Amino acid sequence: MTTTSLAGPLARIRQRIDDAATRSGRRAADVTLVAVTKGHPFHVVEYAREAGITDLAENRVESLLERVPRLATDPDVRWHMVGRLQRRKAPEVRGLVHLLQSLDSVRLAQRLHRTAGEDDPVLPVLVQVNTSGEDQKAGFSPENVVERVGEVLELGSLQVEGLMTMAPFTDDEAVLRDTFGGLRRCHEELDRQLDAYRGKILSMGMSNDYEIAIEEGSTMIRLGTALFGERPR
Repeated sequence: MTTTSLAGPLARIRQRIDDAATRSGRRAADVTLVAVTKGHPFHVVEYAREAGITDLAENRVESLLERVPRLATDPDVRWHMVGRLQRRKAPEVRGLVHLLQSLDSVRLAQRLHRTAGEDDPVLPVLVQVNTSGEDQKAGFSPENVVERVGEVLELGSLQVEGLMTMAPFTDDEAVLRDTFGGLRRCHEELDRQLDAYRGKILSMGMSNDYEIAIEEGSTMIRLGTALFGERPR
């Protein structure tokens, strides 16, 4: 992997983003591309930055603690936490990431709030919703998301920027559309019922399904394999 070898996949992805956005009556500029660098060596992170990608993601706090300082002088880079966050490690993400994309329980939200220092910055978060209904996936259920997000919104040290979901790994377009459309409907319901909800981000879509996600309203996609290939073993 080099900056040059990344140029081809990135150009194709950006074209597909543009096409999918056009099909949904939007612009490519409405969709943020987050490069998921988990499992790849650090030079892949550097190649992504050289290619103009500003949003980078890891799924482990340990990886963020190691990588974030190495780009500390880069004013444009924005780091995202996309993996499940253990409550015991929750305090470490505040001030470390631009966006925590995996707020999957009220208990985690409360832990983040309790451990916030008086001078700590507000932590931007996305509420994870399990719109696929899979038992192995974390997140709030669509049935109680309004009530639970209402509880999160009462915690002043967190700022809910929107919602996130993960679709099943499948080629069944109907299943994918139902999963992504379900998150959009949750967002619309939150917007209708909770005056304090100001979320704008719908983070949904990964390497195998991001075009469908965009057609269903995604404003943020999380791509790893499509950009960088399979992770080294």
